[in-house]
Amino acid sequence: MRHLQLILLFPLSLGLLMGPDAKAAPLGAEEFDRYTQGRTLFYGFDGVAYGVERYLPGRRVIWSFLDGRCQDGEWYPKGDQICFVYDAIGAPQCWVFTLDQGGLVAQFEGDPEETQLYEADEVEEEMICLGPEVGV
Repeated sequence: MRHLQLILLFPLSLGLLMGPDAKAAPLGAEEFDRYTQGRTLFYGFDGVAYGVERYLPGRRVIWSFLDGRCQDGEWYPKGDQICFVYDAIGAPQCWVFTLDQGGLVAQFEGDPEETQLYEADEVEEEMICLGPEVGV
């Protein structure tokens, strides 16, 4: 866990080195797909692990808040945003993705007042997704 915390802090420190005026252009659908497809990326928020997403062909994804429960979904472009729709959550979750020296940065709905996630690490392993909850 300590290793993961250090990994999560590294992109944050790179962002601070770039300065507040360093603005990257939003990634378009093709750039986002090229960067993410076939990868499993951990995301951090405020210095701690937030979640992990596996990017599959055909704009399909699997998301987890690192709790073993996984959500199947898909993404699509909408203007400067990349929107995700997950099977268990009907409402789209839209983010503006940019690339900085530490990797992907995701700003919820492109609003600087909203949640900002950053790429913390990539793993070569499969995500851990527990089976469906059964019983009462």
